[in-house]
Amino acid sequence: MASVEANGITIEYDISGDGEPLLLLMGLGGQLTDWPQGLVDELVSHGFQVIRLDNRDCGLSTEIDAEAPTIGDLAKQAIFRRGDVAAYVLNDMAADTIGLLDSFGIDRAHVAGFSMGGMIAQSITIRYPERVCSLTSMGSSTGNRKVGRPSPRILRTVLKRRSLPTRESALVSAVELFERISGPTFERDEFRSLAEAAIDRSFRPDGTTRQLACVLSSPDRTEALARVDVPTLVIHGMLDPLVRPSGGIATAKAVPGARLVMFNDMGHDLPRTRWAEIAREIRLNADRASVPDAAAVAS
Repeated sequence: MASVEANGITIEYDISGDGEPLLLLMGLGGQLTDWPQGLVDELVSHGFQVIRLDNRDCGLSTEIDAEAPTIGDLAKQAIFRRGDVAAYVLNDMAADTIGLLDSFGIDRAHVAGFSMGGMIAQSITIRYPERVCSLTSMGSSTGNRKVGRPSPRILRTVLKRRSLPTRESALVSAVELFERISGPTFERDEFRSLAEAAIDRSFRPDGTTRQLACVLSSPDRTEALARVDVPTLVIHGMLDPLVRPSGGIATAKAVPGARLVMFNDMGHDLPRTRWAEIAREIRLNADRASVPDAAAVAS
């Protein structure tokens, strides 16, 4: 792994493969290491050069110097849209990724994101259409508060997690949360080991809270998505209780010509049983686009 200065911050990244550049964007509080290596390997085998990064405020990228909002602040923003609780918005995170591509000399890339990462990927495509070859939005939504809403039980779990800032409690709450939001193939012991490694690599609960404020404070993208004219794939789990399936359905409806793929054994996760299919669908979607030059980035 390595880092670059881009858009005024330091961005940690990792590169696998030598093919067409594919940028992978992880969700809320997720690090680049949270992308399953098996899925990355599948994507490389399909001819991609996979570029993963730590979003701002997580992993080893820059931690933003701003006070984290309280749970009360987040609730007011979520329910009433009251207050200015965000230190940045999704468009700022989109600009980070463009800065990263600029540092590599990459003019155009395929872009894929999961959950909040899908929202960032959408924002990149909307704001920088000339830089995007194809878009894949997974387990995500449009920003319309009427779709993709979490179940009340899951929302309570998420808020509880925000109030447990120690390393020890973070591990317990992470296992509890992901067991509830994942599909039936969730492997508790394996996830616990991965969560321990993630916390050892970076522990930034305030950064995750600022990212949540970012999502809540960013506008509805539905109208802008209607102007997207790159090949678009939407993948969603039919069992997803965090970003419920209506979020994925709304995203696919918003983008002209988008392909919607829904898996009946997938929650808010990227299950091992679907890695091959996910990689194949991303390849098929990319094949609908004009092919960018291979990324001249040393891996």
